[in-house]
Amino acid sequence: MITFQDVSKTYAGSGEHAALSGVSLSVAPGEVFGVIGASGAGKSTLIRLINGLEKPSAGKVVVDGDDVAALGVEGLRSLRRRVGMIFQHFNLLSSKTVAGNVSFPLKLAGKPDAEVKARTAELLARVGLSDFADKYPAQLSGGQKQRVGIARALATGPKVLLCDEATSALDPETTEQILELVSNLNRELGLTIVLITHEMDVVRRVCDRVAVLEGGRVVETGPVEQVFLHPASATARRFVTEAEGEPGEGVAVGGRVVRLTFKGEATYKPILGAVARETGVDYSILGGRIHRLRETPYGQLTLSLTGGDVEAAIRRFQADGVRVDLVGEAGR
Repeated sequence: MITFQDVSKTYAGSGEHAALSGVSLSVAPGEVFGVIGASGAGKSTLIRLINGLEKPSAGKVVVDGDDVAALGVEGLRSLRRRVGMIFQHFNLLSSKTVAGNVSFPLKLAGKPDAEVKARTAELLARVGLSDFADKYPAQLSGGQKQRVGIARALATGPKVLLCDEATSALDPETTEQILELVSNLNRELGLTIVLITHEMDVVRRVCDRVAVLEGGRVVETGPVEQVFLHPASATARRFVTEAEGEPGEGVAVGGRVVRLTFKGEATYKPILGAVARETGVDYSILGGRIHRLRETPYGQLTLSLTGGDVEAAIRRFQADGVRVDLVGEAGR
């Protein structure tokens, strides 16, 4: 659905600034693709290249079969009807009602009044705001405003939904609700979603794959499970640690220190006790976490293993489908 082919974007000013350098990635139809990076990493520039608000300095961006930079005025207009966008700060028209905000793109597209009215009612029902049609943005909570923004982005029936830090201005409970809504839209409508964020927890909850940006370059990309549980780049490891903490960090005890990663049903099996009894190994739990990656449960435990047959214990864990990573020899 979306392909970046060696894309760079440079801004001229007091000196040339490369916002993106040699970015290559692809987004499959129907997936939720996350792009994570710190402020200034190039996330917003990347998303603006998708809907043609910016043009690449080098390389090519292809969306739904169209080379975005090669499109004329009519081509861009057509593209933007297929690519909806929601924003961090909602960008609602304060002088229009909720219904007026949602119907605005349809009126711009010249749709008949009866179609506009029916489509607006349908969209407000989908985002749970049917009773708020006549209210104004100033009368809404942050979560309600973002729901209006989502309904407006869906007005023209897009294939792609761009989310630019869509939950950053919301409290945790409202963030959970908006992410659930986004996931439902992905499943029910088959929308391709590109989600820009600086929060790894948002990626964990809703994304299928993720690209990690640092200084305008992609430093890591892959399935969320891989990047979240076993980050290969220093940037990804930093984001995971900020979101989850580092299990066992700063703890000094004796023994072999290992990190166990459980996925799916193995997350809840009583493996530790069975391995300890079979191998004579004692263990201390230095840290851990149990969460979900979308619908899949996972757990990570950092243990210190002492006594008994440690190597046999590690083999036993692996035989049960548990990934074992050596953290080190505690105390060294």
